[in-house]
Amino acid sequence: MEPYMMAYVWIALAIVMVLVEITTVQLVSVWFMVGALCAALTTLFTDSIVIQLAVFVGVSLLALLVTRPLVRRLKENRVQLRTNIDRLPGEKGVMLKPVENTESVGQAKVLGKVWSVKTDNPPLKEGDTVRVIAVDGVKLIVEKVF
Repeated sequence: MEPYMMAYVWIALAIVMVLVEITTVQLVSVWFMVGALCAALTTLFTDSIVIQLAVFVGVSLLALLVTRPLVRRLKENRVQLRTNIDRLPGEKGVMLKPVENTESVGQAKVLGKVWSVKTDNPPLKEGDTVRVIAVDGVKLIVEKVF
């Protein structure tokens, strides 16, 4: 193989790594793309495939070691936006239909919507203020707010 052809091989590998990165949701090959590009640059200075491979492996590992902790930290610090059912626990509401015992189901208005509710601490009367402590299927588990 002609010495200049290795530059094309490394660039082709970098392009493949970019395509893999685009088709996946996780960061899996961006480090290898950087390594392949550096190995392609190495072909300008040497024809030794061993040196090119060493540059590829070294730069890929270095890129991985430098960026992976940063990416992990950014993923952990991402603020989770609570939507739909996830945002109900902790919210307050008003009882519309009473709950007499642990087996009965009442109704409460929480965040402008009417929900079926249960409680472990009955009774709850109409007009009582309640706080959602959990969601059980389509029913809210509530407690009276004093």
